Amino acid sequence: MNNHIEKTLVIYKPHALQRAIVGEILTRFERVGLKISGLKMLTPTDEQFHHHYETIGTVISRHGETVFKNTVAMMKDGPVIALVLEGVKAVEIVRKMVGSTEPKSANPGTIRGDYAHMNYGFSDDNQYGLHNIVHASGNIEEANQEIALWFTPEEVFDYESVHDLSSQKIVKK
Repeated sequence: MNNHIEKTLVIYKPHALQRAIVGEILTRFERVGLKISGLKMLTPTDEQFHHHYETIGTVISRHGETVFKNTVAMMKDGPVIALVLEGVKAVEIVRKMVGSTEPKSANPGTIRGDYAHMNYGFSDDNQYGLHNIVHASGNIEEANQEIALWFTPEEVFDYESVHDLSSQKIVKK
């Protein structure tokens, strides 16, 4: 596989589903040419959340047990949608599109900047997880670990899209 082509994980948090903005956000990813390699709705287990947020994300280590518990409680407000996106430098592109983790600091035009406004202070004062619409892998190593946690190999598909075909034609010229 081309070393510029990457896969990354996006998780739509429960409030994205509750607000009915999943399709709008997915359209943004597709419009830049990212390919959907995996997609499913699920209710994660406590073990999945712990592995995702602490084993991989080190939330407890970095921010403490309270932030971890508040985040998991918020993530249990409903089902989530896990999504594997693939494309040229997908991790970096998705992070740029998603915007800053703290929605009030996210630039307009980013997903968090356009669909959320919460800040860390409000979240902490109310002992609730940060409503920032989606999770996006922070780097390629994290993406690989997260995809392996949320998807079996059979649930991640490999197929050609028009973007793949365009890239092949450009390379051949």
